[in-house]
Amino acid sequence: MFEQSDQGANGRGADQGTAEHLDVLIVGAGLSGIGAARRLQEQCPGKSFAVLEARDAIGGTWDLFRYPGIRSDSDMYTLGYASRPWEQAEAIADGPAIRSYIRETAQEGGIDRKVRYGHRVTRAEWSSDDARWTVEVERTDAGGPVEMTCDFLFACTGYYRYDEGYTPAFEGVDRFEGEIVHPQLWPEDLDYEGKRVIVIGSGATAVTLVPAMAGRAAHVTMLQRSPSYVLSLPAEDPIAGFLRRRLPARIAYSLIRWKNVLLTQLFFQLSRRAPRLVRRLIHRGVERRLPPGYDVDKHFEPRYDPWDQRVCLVPDGDLFAALSRGDASIVTDEIETFTERGLRLASGAELDADLIVTATGLNLLTLGGIELTVDGREVDVSETVAYKGLMLSGVPNLALALGYTNASWTLKCDLVAEYVCRLLNHMDEHDYRRCMPLAPGPGIGTEPIIDLTAGYVLRSIDQLPEQGTRTPWRLHQNYPLDILMLRHGRLDDEGIEFSGAERETRAEAVAA
Repeated sequence: MFEQSDQGANGRGADQGTAEHLDVLIVGAGLSGIGAARRLQEQCPGKSFAVLEARDAIGGTWDLFRYPGIRSDSDMYTLGYASRPWEQAEAIADGPAIRSYIRETAQEGGIDRKVRYGHRVTRAEWSSDDARWTVEVERTDAGGPVEMTCDFLFACTGYYRYDEGYTPAFEGVDRFEGEIVHPQLWPEDLDYEGKRVIVIGSGATAVTLVPAMAGRAAHVTMLQRSPSYVLSLPAEDPIAGFLRRRLPARIAYSLIRWKNVLLTQLFFQLSRRAPRLVRRLIHRGVERRLPPGYDVDKHFEPRYDPWDQRVCLVPDGDLFAALSRGDASIVTDEIETFTERGLRLASGAELDADLIVTATGLNLLTLGGIELTVDGREVDVSETVAYKGLMLSGVPNLALALGYTNASWTLKCDLVAEYVCRLLNHMDEHDYRRCMPLAPGPGIGTEPIIDLTAGYVLRSIDQLPEQGTRTPWRLHQNYPLDILMLRHGRLDDEGIEFSGAERETRAEAVAA
């Protein structure tokens, strides 16, 4: 049924007709997958590995999303890799620049030669007897299915579905005579010049699209059911520029990185402990950037506290500039129905449009949709408990690279990759072949793994693992604390057990 993979020469090899075996399989060649491969290459140089990528390009999210203005929603000094400084002036970078940065990182270490494109992992079966995963892979080219085996599986698949975004069931959609587009599936040849555009949504994608399309479109209306917090930051960090002019590149990068980490943590903690103060500060910042009399309370005053959902960043206040020029506007209302010419709102108002963009969110997908089996038992991820935010209780030799919800994605993913390398080296030193995360014992409660109230989280929270109420099952969402736990903490704590393969253990018992 399966054929041997014929790409790459980094496996230990196998007889013709048998599955290729590698020490580590990394799933996904996006920001976290390339970072994981870089760490593995540096810290575990003797390990054989491959990066399996379902698409035909490196970059993940930053190659997939091509809508106007696509950019980072955190600064590049923390979104970039710790071991490869971000060298451009822009702290908030656009999609093409980030895509180039990821590809150049892969090329620099020869990691790009480890990537196998068109390889979609569909299923992984763990055998305790053999202490290895058998991984089923669909080839998107004409190569047919592939079976591979590995000692450790590292899922760097992100957290959402690549093939579709989330769009609510709007009334009357079929009546609309214009074009409807979701940002995740933006057509390359879409021409919106001179057109009336409505962007439905108020999150990071919407606040990016509106200023990017304004000016070229006849007019852009951001239609939101409820506002989000929007914070303006300089596109170029002046402190970063000062440090980079006066210090060696790596020293400057480290200082800038820590400055941004600590400021982000301070803002998050202040938001949680003094939400009314932070609400007032953000409100005043918006007022200063909009014309006198603008209804800030209606359009920029959310129903929730800061950091109950992610705060949207706009570089140099570009959204506010577009609103001030009149190229764009915001309408806060609910959709009653689509019409032939646009939208009719709950208030009775009508908005005409030639193009409607549904910036309405993502569909979460744990592990990229990979089905897991452990010793013949199907794994329901929602019934597991996350261990250190990167492994699943009852699932051996598997790690997930999931970033922060309150800071840069890469900060956490880089720590996860570093921890996985420590773990693999520890297992080699002690001749362990299996590491099994354990569920918390009696008296330790569990709770949802993500405490944000964003729609994409609430829609899918029942599909996600839980977290425990204390370490090592607790997610800190705190970079300094995670450094202590993942970089310097014990590997053999109460939340994990190590052993050899079951077959070897039984054989040793019989011999004794």
